[in-house]
Amino acid sequence: MFTDKVVLITGVSSGIGAACALHFAKCSATLSLVGRNLNNLTKIGNQCEKLSHLKPLLIVADLTSESDIEKIATETVSKYNKIDVLINNAGINCMSGTTTSAEAYDRVMATNLRGTYLLTTKVTPHLVKSKGNIVNISSILSNKPLPIMTPYCMSKAAIDMLTKCTALELGPKGVRVNAVNP
Repeated sequence: MFTDKVVLITGVSSGIGAACALHFAKCSATLSLVGRNLNNLTKIGNQCEKLSHLKPLLIVADLTSESDIEKIATETVSKYNKIDVLINNAGINCMSGTTTSAEAYDRVMATNLRGTYLLTTKVTPHLVKSKGNIVNISSILSNKPLPIMTPYCMSKAAIDMLTKCTALELGPKGVRVNAVNP
């Protein structure tokens, strides 16, 4: 089903990102996998290779770093010459509400929103060429407030709006943009 399709997934070191990587490996996709934890990323990469017999590109990167975002796009396109699917999954949380420090708030927003936005803008030209797809992993908490997770809820609500705006912008160019809210 995804043979010859290049799928770029962030936040692959664990959780939803790891599950997405394994699923797309079963579907024979060519994978570019991004995570911050090299050991976990390597384990998931090895599992993907066993499932698909295709060695994924593993990129250790932090979405709060603009140079890392550039590296993700550049290395993926350099190796595969295209991107068909972008899955923006990377995200973090801090468990506090109005007592959240500015540093913790900034880190959540930089990872969950800014990093997603910047990576999306960086790979958009490639997705337009391939008439590709963007899937943003949001959260049910984007529209169901939880006081002890204020920055996280805010960031995911913003991801939902980013998804809607990007879908309207890129839809006429043949790129589908959707969010999943687990």
